[in-house]
Amino acid sequence: MTMTRTPPPMSNPHLQTELPGPNARALIARDAEVISPSYPRDYPFVMSHGRGTEVWDVDGNRFLDFAAGIAVCSTGHAHPQVVAAVTDAASKFLHISSDYWHEQMVGLGERLARIAPMGEPAMSFLCQSGTEAVEAAIKLARYVTGRSRFIGFLGGFHGRTMGSLSFTSSKYTQQKGFNATMPGVTHVPYPNRYRPLFAGNDQGAAVLDYIRMLFERSVPPSDVAAILVEPIQGEGGYVVPPDGFLAGLRALCDQHGILLIFDEVQSGIGRTGRMFASQHWGVSPDIMTLAKGMGSGLPIGAMVAKKRLMSQWKRGAHGNTYGGNPITCAAANATIDLVEGGMVGNAATVGAHFTSALHDLARDFPCIGDVRGKGLMIGMELIETDGSPARALCDAVITRAFHNGLLLLSCGTSTVRFMPPLDVKREEVDEAMALLRTSLQEAMVLSGRGA
Repeated sequence: MTMTRTPPPMSNPHLQTELPGPNARALIARDAEVISPSYPRDYPFVMSHGRGTEVWDVDGNRFLDFAAGIAVCSTGHAHPQVVAAVTDAASKFLHISSDYWHEQMVGLGERLARIAPMGEPAMSFLCQSGTEAVEAAIKLARYVTGRSRFIGFLGGFHGRTMGSLSFTSSKYTQQKGFNATMPGVTHVPYPNRYRPLFAGNDQGAAVLDYIRMLFERSVPPSDVAAILVEPIQGEGGYVVPPDGFLAGLRALCDQHGILLIFDEVQSGIGRTGRMFASQHWGVSPDIMTLAKGMGSGLPIGAMVAKKRLMSQWKRGAHGNTYGGNPITCAAANATIDLVEGGMVGNAATVGAHFTSALHDLARDFPCIGDVRGKGLMIGMELIETDGSPARALCDAVITRAFHNGLLLLSCGTSTVRFMPPLDVKREEVDEAMALLRTSLQEAMVLSGRGA
């Protein structure tokens, strides 16, 4: 029997035209003439506007947004409290450089100091993005320790500027053509229970032993300024580390006078059902990086560090022009208020409902090899019949989901990731699950695997 590969008709009644529609096609054609081709766009979605978890394209089609601008739109699209805060700030002044003071900047610093998981007083350096926050963390670590080497993790994503890029290793594409990046970074495996690289049941303990071996043979620990790690790995596949791993890293750092940096750019600000992912294991970093969901869509990042470290920076040691911008700080202040005011709890409870529904779906689809995550940072790894990553199937699911009215992104080698706004409703999760089931069925047909 020959399996048809013709795309099935759209099943979502909210979609009125074949995708992309004429207005979307026209704008995409204009974009191709003037915008860099380096952006990794997966499907032709051209946004018009959004409210909460719903978005509409320029042809009037409605979608559920379970990508949220790569986990950026934490409070949903155009949350009225964030819009009001931004509007009020914009009516006063749009910019004053970080050489001066203003209420929004100081207020955000106070909020971050209060919620930071350091276990002691903390200070912040404000910037515009995650990669800038990581660059600041690298510089501070070198500055206060007088050391130049670092430990990073395979599968990690920390940004694309040259310092942070030296740690990024989720895909070789990100480094290809840009060698040499900052020297002195040694990568070690990230512990993955589903795809273990070491013998034994405790992959976390095995990775810690591997680092100890490096310290004995090739990487003098007295030369290492910091270990940079994602408490839950993002681009690498939404991998949750084994219990005890982060605590083991903390102990190893303390033993050798090494700083521990947590990259919470994707996992922070309520995404995992706690304000910070590291709080699931009760482990405190010396330095932490934030961005993405911190500003509900406005470009802002922060490097937060223990006050006894940050206070060692001398005047002019590091700086920027746009850090502490009043508009982005206003958005971040409103975002933290909303997340603390109930969204972090919603991420935990609705996230548990979502994860349970995905486990139910996995019983009907053997191609779902693993479901993992915390809160609303959830990954669904797709596999071939032999257990290997199903890359083509993952791509097909993402594409079919778009045609059915559900916006998704992938990560790792074959993992569909789910990162809707933190105030997503159970009913929206249930609607998304129905669209996902249809998309899986269609992708199976298109890949020749049957329904």
